Amino acid sequence: MTDPKATKHSWFYRWFLNNKATIALINILLALGVIWMLANVSWVFTPVGDFLMMVFPPVVLSAVLYYLIEPLVKIAERRFKIHRIWTITIVFVVIIGLIVWGIVALIPIIQEQTQQIIDNWPKYWKNIQATADSLLSSSQLDGVRDQINTQFDSLSKTVVKQFNDNIADWFSNITSAVGVITSIFVTIATAPFVLFFMLKDGPKFKKNLLAFVPVKFRQPTGELLSDINLSLSNYIRGQLTVAFWVGVMFSIGYSIVGQKYALTLGVLAGFLNLIPYLGSFLAIIPALIIAAFTAPLMVVKVLIVFAIEQTIESRFVSPLVVGSKMEMHPVTTLLILLAAGKMFGLLGVLLGIPVYAVVKIIFMRFFEWFKSVSGLYEPEAEPEPQVDTEKNKQDQAETDK
Repeated sequence: MTDPKATKHSWFYRWFLNNKATIALINILLALGVIWMLANVSWVFTPVGDFLMMVFPPVVLSAVLYYLIEPLVKIAERRFKIHRIWTITIVFVVIIGLIVWGIVALIPIIQEQTQQIIDNWPKYWKNIQATADSLLSSSQLDGVRDQINTQFDSLSKTVVKQFNDNIADWFSNITSAVGVITSIFVTIATAPFVLFFMLKDGPKFKKNLLAFVPVKFRQPTGELLSDINLSLSNYIRGQLTVAFWVGVMFSIGYSIVGQKYALTLGVLAGFLNLIPYLGSFLAIIPALIIAAFTAPLMVVKVLIVFAIEQTIESRFVSPLVVGSKMEMHPVTTLLILLAAGKMFGLLGVLLGIPVYAVVKIIFMRFFEWFKSVSGLYEPEAEPEPQVDTEKNKQDQAETDK
């Protein structure tokens, strides 16, 4: 009969059954096996993916508008005692009025200025070529002129070929174009209804969701949902508020200095400012190109407008917008933008930061739970000082005498 103690302390038990590294590797292997199995049956999830792709745009648009409108509804309900339904109705009427005003007043101006930019772009391109030719004619570039001309011709051919290929793809993929238009129409048509019920039943959402969570985990799950909601609301409100005022400041600044297409360039700057750190610098590029072929002094004026806007934004607008900063290191932000933009394009650039914020909150909550459960991060107890018993006895005897 085998001795239980011998079996318990055998090498197989020590190396495999009672080895944390082995258990971790087995768990990783099982996880990879599950991923491989799911990849081979991906066709099962295709209908689910199609459903999510149809539902995702209106839900995201409604969520963004919800975070913008919810503070107004809350203030009207608590401070002015206005019923929530009436407040939501008034907000919807105001939004519809602003949309109608934008369509009537702003859209025609932006459309006209955009068309002028498109019509004048060949002239700008010729000026760029003329400027490049004048720079290349300098005697200081005799040694590299041929190489620069070759690279410039290659770049021009590549751009033209890419443009022609894209045009051919656009005309050949009529079904895809119809699908995009249908998705946009469905988003615009369904988002108001989703937004209405989000505003109406928003305070009940957390309570109803926690009803499905076991009682033991309801408190930490509720705290997790609150942290995620706070982080997303701060980011969305902060980014959109700052982007709005950036667009306003650039439009006013360009109009004052006499820059062409001031409103269009300002609106473009506002949209690009949704990209953290890089948006404002990307927005200044088209303004500088147009200013360079308007007048040399206009370049200086555009740079002055940019400097003033950046000062006002960094000193007044951003500090006043609570939650506009995500407490993220700039290097982390840039890496997330690069990775998300590479994988998911423009959508990844816009949603990469908030998705990272949500994942970070979940990870930190799980890490705090792991620290409390594992006990691996508790500080070691300091050893108690050794007491010299004999010396204490002698001291006590002298004291007694």
